[in-house]
Amino acid sequence: MTSFDTSPQLNVWRALLALAVVFVMLATTGWTALRHHRSAAPLQASISAWEHGRIAGHHLPAAHSSPTRLARFFASLSDAQRTSLAHRYSLAVGNMNGAPVELRYRANRIALGEARKVELKRMDDQRLTPEGQREAGRRMHRFEAMMRSDRHILAFDPEGSGRAAEVFGDLTGAERISVVVPGVDTDLLTFQRTSRKYSAPVGMAESLYAAERATSPSTRTAVIAWADYTTPNGLGIDSATAMRAQSGAVRLNALVRALPGSSPVSLFCHSYGSVLCGLAAHTLPERVADIAVAGSPGMRVSKASQLGTSAQVWAMRDADDWVQDVPYLEVGGLGHGEDPVSSVFGARVLSAREAKGHGGYFEPGTDSVENFAEIGVGAYDAVRCANDADACRAGLSDTASAGRA
Repeated sequence: MTSFDTSPQLNVWRALLALAVVFVMLATTGWTALRHHRSAAPLQASISAWEHGRIAGHHLPAAHSSPTRLARFFASLSDAQRTSLAHRYSLAVGNMNGAPVELRYRANRIALGEARKVELKRMDDQRLTPEGQREAGRRMHRFEAMMRSDRHILAFDPEGSGRAAEVFGDLTGAERISVVVPGVDTDLLTFQRTSRKYSAPVGMAESLYAAERATSPSTRTAVIAWADYTTPNGLGIDSATAMRAQSGAVRLNALVRALPGSSPVSLFCHSYGSVLCGLAAHTLPERVADIAVAGSPGMRVSKASQLGTSAQVWAMRDADDWVQDVPYLEVGGLGHGEDPVSSVFGARVLSAREAKGHGGYFEPGTDSVENFAEIGVGAYDAVRCANDADACRAGLSDTASAGRA
């Protein structure tokens, strides 16, 4: 699942917040080392091989060089040389900010094929439990689906529960770029779903992309389903703190800074993803025009003005979303601060009419996804504010035409 899922779990949040001091004390004793950290072995192995590699007799640039330097390096190569690097260091190239987008797609398709072979073997590995073998089968089928030629995988890491990002539309030629940032319990197996399709990152991005094209057919748009950070598992300590969001914020900032061109970028952050977006806000480049949150437990600040961003800050919550009952405070590092839809926070509050529950904001036909689409194409004068008011559009009508070229 990509979100906190059931209202009874709110009691967990209340208990965690009530015991904040105890948890902080335990953290100082090393108790929190029990969190499920996983090393990214295959990706790190590919990066390590890259660091020792050569092309045409020359050393390769450091894998973590600036996107600008890496872009110059790849531009200096022939297509055959780029293809060779994608095959030799598929995971490194597929996750390399600065590598050409199409080359990343190609490299990740190769990496997915290799990961599929690993899972195919694990399916018959008698050292695994039956459940372990079944999980290997699920991962094998997921990787196989992601390898399809019509899919554009921008990032892929198979280690542990895994990470991924997928692009819908032409990222290189887009006039507006949208990034969907999901919440807890997001991994390679929950990256997309058949049931409750629009509560998973792929379904969210597909729905938003379709809505943007319907809203402004002449605007070239691209949407990224960005699940390229390690999310918390359920409503444990990790989801009540900013630890996962802090590391994710670094990764989100790196993604945005490496996006091709200079087109405006809008972030659409759901549930715990909004905590991440709040922490990333002050580091993001000025091309980020909008940060929109839905079903947010907080953005780690008391007011939108404290986010340190020039982007417009939008917030929405539907009437059935149980997250409204989460204590909006921060005590000893637990909790995520003020409610983003409250008047004191100061965000532009949008309608989420027709959305149902915590995971329904990207359902086609809802006010929520249509509002997201209008923001995504820059049609600010068309957004619907909460309570049929006009306050969320104040001062923005003159910029509405920006996305309607």
